[in-house]
Amino acid sequence: MNAQFKKGVLELIVLLIISKEDEYGYSLVKKISYKIIISEGTIYPILRRLVKENYLTTYNKESSEGPFRKYYKITEEGFDRLHNLRIEWKEFVQIINCFVEESNVIEQR
Repeated sequence: MNAQFKKGVLELIVLLIISKEDEYGYSLVKKISYKIIISEGTIYPILRRLVKENYLTTYNKESSEGPFRKYYKITEEGFDRLHNLRIEWKEFVQIINCFVEESNVIEQR
């Protein structure tokens, strides 16, 4: 997948996943990587920014597999941001689909 496509939607994907349940960074990378190839280094800057913008909060939780893990939890502002991103995404997809459909008509000629 084109790197710019991924970059543009990762904030939405991160918020979608964390809105279902609190996550730690590596678990997010694994969940996203099942469908999109990404590196760990891609997610952590997004998480830091989302915390800084008050869309996420963090807390530490003990792990049975080693040291404490930093978990991310969505805030009310984060749910608002997610709602707006979903609206923007739907509008964006509709616009792109219009161009794709118009292109298909031209190709059929």
